[in-house]
This record gives sequence, C-alpha cells and structure tokens, in this order.
Amino acid sequence: MRHALTRILPYSPGLLFELVGDVEQYPQFVPWVTGMRVWNRREPEPGLSLLDAEATVAFTFLREKFATRVRRDAAAGVIEVNLLYGPFRRLWNRWRFVEHPEGCEVTFEIEFEFKVPMLDRMLASNFDPAVAKLMKCFEDRAAALSKLA
Repeated sequence: MRHALTRILPYSPGLLFELVGDVEQYPQFVPWVTGMRVWNRREPEPGLSLLDAEATVAFTFLREKFATRVRRDAAAGVIEVNLLYGPFRRLWNRWRFVEHPEGCEVTFEIEFEFKVPMLDRMLASNFDPAVAKLMKCFEDRAAALSKLA
C-alpha cells in the first residue's frame, strides 16, 4: 500500500523538521503511539543524524511493536524511515520540508505491506483517513508549539 500527502503549513521548515524528527515525543501527540524507545543515536556528519526507534502502537483491533531506522538530513530537509523489524513485510516513509511563501510545503509519503495479508485488507479502506489524521496530529502539535515560542 502506498500513499502521499502534501500540505502547505504556516510554519518554518526547520520547526517542522525538528517536530517530525523528535520521535521520542510522538506518544504525547499521536494517539495510537503508546510508547517509543530510541537507541543507537549517531551523527555520521554534521546535519545528518541516524537513530533506531521502536514504537508501540495500539488501535482498536491491533496492538504491535515495530522498529525503524530514522535518517534525519537537515540540509536536505528530509526525514526517511526504514523498517528494522515488526509485523510488516516492508515499511518505508519519507517526510520532506521545503520553504514556501506561506511557510512550508510538507510532503509525507508512506509505503508498507503487512506480513499478514488480512491486515492489509483491513486497513485498505481506512488508510487515506489514517494518513490524513496522522498529518493533522503534526499540524496540531506545530500550532501548539508555535504558541509556546
């Protein structure tokens, strides 16, 4: 399953990059992320950081853990996530943040496939609304953080 979503948000690319890249905070504002563990942080070069993260997610019909490698490239304004382990056969997503006259153009792309085909079928009808809801979580968090600044 693959999906892409682009939004223009009234925030700086830097603020949104930091918000999305701070995966440890996800349980505070993404309702289905109930836990997050991060390890193996490294910065192979200035502006490029890598970390591994294990998320615990809970939906009405599913509770799972999965781990990803998160690559944050500040110079390019890109955060890319690749599967390490979990209930997926494959999982990849990318966030891109580009300056825009009204703030920032944010593009979120995701592609995944569960190891159990039945889960793919169950999520197929709810996938577009779920991606939109995820983006809304980040929009709301950016609004809250910008009020604190």
